[in-house]
Amino acid sequence: METNFEKSKSEATDFKTKRKEDSQFKPTAAFVSAAWTALLIGMVSFCVGLWNADMWLSEKGYYFTLLLFGLFSVVSVQKSVRDRQEGIEVTDMYYGISWFTTLASILLLIIGLWNADMLLSEKGFYGMSFLLSLFAAVTVQKNTRDLKWIEKNEK
Repeated sequence: METNFEKSKSEATDFKTKRKEDSQFKPTAAFVSAAWTALLIGMVSFCVGLWNADMWLSEKGYYFTLLLFGLFSVVSVQKSVRDRQEGIEVTDMYYGISWFTTLASILLLIIGLWNADMLLSEKGFYGMSFLLSLFAAVTVQKNTRDLKWIEKNEK
């Protein structure tokens, strides 16, 4: 019977073969720029909203920390998913923690906004800029990794 690690190594070999055959793999400059732009817009919007918000400094710190926590968590999820896909061993514990912290950051934002004393439109603004930032961070990480892989294998 094939173990999970042997199965992931087999899938990784198939993945590497597919990537070598795929001539359209490199992300376009427009896609890379769009991802970075989305990340900056999401992060800057969230932070400007916090700067101008009428809330305690500790609340602002809470939301800012959630943004940083969420960004780190989604990059960690993207990296561990990609590592597994490429046959690089990632422990189940790290993989699980990455997903847990990502979901925890989103849940903590929802709880914080649910209990916040602000307009519904403000809550929507923070939620959307937070999710835009998380999605863009995953995309930026993917593009960075793809470009690095291509650069390494073109030599």
